[in-house]
Amino acid sequence: MLRKILKIIAIFIGLVFVFLFWALQGLDYTPYFESEYYKITNSRFDSLASSLNGSRGKVFVGFGKQSITPTLNGDTDDPSSGKFVEIPLAGFGGREGAPATGIHDSLFVKCVAIKVNEKIIVFVGSDLLIMPPEVSAMSSEYISKKYALGRGDIFYSATHTHSSVGAFSAGKVGELFGGVYNPNVIEWLSGQVSKAIEMALKNVKPGQIGIGNFHARDFVNNRLVGEDGRVNTDFMIMMASQDDGEKAVLGSFDAHATTLGTWNMETSADYPGYWQRKLEENGFDMAVFFAGSVGSHTYQSKGDRFDKSKYIGEALADSVVKYSQKIIMKDSIDLSSMTLKVEIPDFHIRVTDGLRLNPYISKKLFPDVGEVFLQTARIDSLIWATAPSDFSGETTLVYKNAMYKRGYKAMVTSFNGAYTGYIIPCKYYHLDAYESRLMNWFGPGYNPFINYMLGEMIDKVSETQSSNNLK
Repeated sequence: MLRKILKIIAIFIGLVFVFLFWALQGLDYTPYFESEYYKITNSRFDSLASSLNGSRGKVFVGFGKQSITPTLNGDTDDPSSGKFVEIPLAGFGGREGAPATGIHDSLFVKCVAIKVNEKIIVFVGSDLLIMPPEVSAMSSEYISKKYALGRGDIFYSATHTHSSVGAFSAGKVGELFGGVYNPNVIEWLSGQVSKAIEMALKNVKPGQIGIGNFHARDFVNNRLVGEDGRVNTDFMIMMASQDDGEKAVLGSFDAHATTLGTWNMETSADYPGYWQRKLEENGFDMAVFFAGSVGSHTYQSKGDRFDKSKYIGEALADSVVKYSQKIIMKDSIDLSSMTLKVEIPDFHIRVTDGLRLNPYISKKLFPDVGEVFLQTARIDSLIWATAPSDFSGETTLVYKNAMYKRGYKAMVTSFNGAYTGYIIPCKYYHLDAYESRLMNWFGPGYNPFINYMLGEMIDKVSETQSSNNLK
């Protein structure tokens, strides 16, 4: 009998070892420039770069806005009206997918369309944790069928509030941070985003564009390595006005919108919401906030609970009002853009510094990241780049310094319609921290690959020659 028990134990242990041998793999340290994903992506870049042209001419701008505030406690889900039985909040696993208990402040998707000659770019800001991949895909498809615009003409982003609509992501990890997946939420959000984009396109009128920035060191810190790291302190501003008087301000900052913790169970746009509302009460018809390079960057504020959100949001809004008076508005500008579809490596979800889960398991656990794009645009003196991630503010400083020498301001916004985790400087890859371990999804080659490709795109769009048409 004992021999039989020992045999069963030995078989069980053997099966465990076989499973672990299959489930755990070493990291792939192949340099990215030797990888197939780089070769494919770089070939696409070369093709785009060889045919890239800018446009110079008179400015036309359009504005669009739609509510994405859900109606709670409905009898059934009704995506056409935004009514739901319940909606979980996205952002913190500690909420365990619990439904929102109410509406603290309203949520919106807001768009600004800029047209020069036949070139159009639409900037989409949303009071969401991220721009969900399914939402960006469905909205882009809808717009492309009605207008001569492609995915590359739309620059998506989010405020990155951790108290907004959830239920948009499948997979165990996606549902951990945003509650049980609900396709009705995707249908509703994509409809509202599409309406806002369409409204902006229909609203295009002659106008002006102005670019500015100010330093806001008192409101942001490096949360990854503290004083050992660098901080991007710039608050970036783009103003857009129509000749008939309507005007909007677009702002971007690198501080994470996490002033509200797991204790909050009501919808809120966090400090970006206070920023937007304060400006819309003080001379602007629409204020749109874009999460900047929030990777490794946290907020600094005062007060408790919602007072903390209000303090930083309204203080930053007051600074925008002050600095906006110094911005020079132009009715003729250069406009160009580049959108690069990116191939990505296999998942590298690490259980230790040197071991990762089998990519097959990771795909089952983690949400679909969507089609991955990098985007850059030149709007007069501003280089605006976007990433499918929480992008590192430390890396953005490298781009900003390089563009400053060429006479440009530069910025990178996050959450551009796909999500691939955090993209950080390579020197932090082996750091045992949330951003560098749990949320660094695609291996040691992915960070330098994305940082390199985005840098090349920024360089290229800054050098683009524009055709003139000032009639």
